[in-house]
Amino acid sequence: MPRRVAGGAGTVGRMWPRIGGLRTLALGTPGELRARLNTLVLAGVKTATAGLTTEYAEEGEELEHVGERLAFVDDEDALVGVVEVTGVEVVRFADVPWDFARSEGEGDRSIEEWRSGHAAYWARVGTPVTDDSEVVCIRFRLVSGGDGGIATGDLGT
Repeated sequence: MPRRVAGGAGTVGRMWPRIGGLRTLALGTPGELRARLNTLVLAGVKTATAGLTTEYAEEGEELEHVGERLAFVDDEDALVGVVEVTGVEVVRFADVPWDFARSEGEGDRSIEEWRSGHAAYWARVGTPVTDDSEVVCIRFRLVSGGDGGIATGDLGT
């Protein structure tokens, strides 16, 4: 599922939290979904995530860039690990490639299943998408993380 929920009214212009100077990566929505996605990242199964350009605009954030490190967090914005961005591409929702969708590691069996699941997710969080919606496809690699997260002193490793 997507990288960050826009949060609805009251979040326009609010920047994403930082930990040790790194932007945070809060996957999906709090609760079971975020816990499952974080587990997939820690296991090396999930190496990509998707967001909407409208989320970045609403929250006053720039797109990630290759080489940027992100602190991925749990429901309380506590550090779980650090990932490094290895690729960023903006594409139409209808043009998200299967290779990218498969890299999200969420068990989709086809690009149609990925599109259906992501469209339903974004509709649930109040950001319905069309074929022309711009999706930010982010690829990353796990730099550090694991049991109980990591200490903030390890952010640069």
